[in-house]
Amino acid sequence: MSDARTPVIVGIGATEFSKNSGRSEMQLAVEAAHAAIQDSGIPSSEIDGMATFSMDNNWEIEVHRMIGGKELRFFSRTEYGGGGAVGPFAHAYSAVMSKQAEAVVIYRAMNERSGLRFGGGEIMSMNPLNPDMIHFSHYFPSGFMTPASWIAMSARRYMHEYGATTEDFGRVAVSLRDFAATNPEAFYFERPITLEDHQASKMIADPLRKDDCCQESDGAVAFVVTSKERARDLDGVAIEIASVRQCAVPTSRQVTPFYGDDIAHYPEFVAIAKDLYQSADAKPEDIDVACIYDHFSPAILPQLESFGFCQRGEAKDFIKDGHISRGGKLPVNTNGGQIGEAYIHGLNGIAEVVRQMRGTSVNQVDKAETALVTAGAGVPTGAAIFRKVS
Repeated sequence: MSDARTPVIVGIGATEFSKNSGRSEMQLAVEAAHAAIQDSGIPSSEIDGMATFSMDNNWEIEVHRMIGGKELRFFSRTEYGGGGAVGPFAHAYSAVMSKQAEAVVIYRAMNERSGLRFGGGEIMSMNPLNPDMIHFSHYFPSGFMTPASWIAMSARRYMHEYGATTEDFGRVAVSLRDFAATNPEAFYFERPITLEDHQASKMIADPLRKDDCCQESDGAVAFVVTSKERARDLDGVAIEIASVRQCAVPTSRQVTPFYGDDIAHYPEFVAIAKDLYQSADAKPEDIDVACIYDHFSPAILPQLESFGFCQRGEAKDFIKDGHISRGGKLPVNTNGGQIGEAYIHGLNGIAEVVRQMRGTSVNQVDKAETALVTAGAGVPTGAAIFRKVS
């Protein structure tokens, strides 16, 4: 396939992020999609593909109709919540490369604070045959019901294996809140914290404190993906999807991967990293900025190790030395992440790395040309490398 078919991101859009949007998830989806389409410069009538999450409540055909689409030639959904964050990009990549679609809108819209709160341990289905409910029936009767409690299990094991402390997790939270404090779109705009603040915050699920936890947010984010050939006729900066992969291993579970040999790490990322770099012809030292999935701050540490930025057990020192923070050699989640900006299943972070490579971030990294993105940790997941088109 010629280089002309290489898939690129040409548009990003988002609503505001809030705790009560005051409107339907469909309206949020349409607003974000419209913004992304307008940003791309591609007419709405040319949008012929849609990709989203299985957890999104908005039908692709309805969003497509409301944005003014004419013919929908491709549509797809990705499972596993935040683990699906790069899935729509993998699907859009395949659709554009194979000419199934010419312009694909990726979207995620959610009223996850004013509506169903994922962090509340609520039962999302009463269907006894629902695979999630079958799986979680092994945990819920024991009170093991929330994402925080599940990640706390892996975090505690990581502490045991490598001598990490809650202060090491706190340094992640402090860094993310520092980026959020200078981002007007972030919930925690102008509200940085210190390590002492973190240590004093409420314990949610030992060892996770409130400041370790991502937010529950209302909002939507959208993208437009097309071919490099089509992008040549557009005015904006195109961002190449240099490599994108999804991964599950035999021990993968829905946020409860407790049956493997090493629950301190996420084997999906270990399995995917080498292939991802080879496919993009890149190395860890080529990554200028990263969007690392931060549903909870402890999840950052094993991901840094899995993708080769430091050795096993050394992430705490990598973070303590300031490498993921403002001015560091690998700035992570410069929008504030899901802890500091908003929780939109990781898509707001992907929008941020696009802004970084466009040179329009409020926390701009010098010469940001290549970025790593990871999807949700502790579930079947994925990762991607994005690159500025020269």
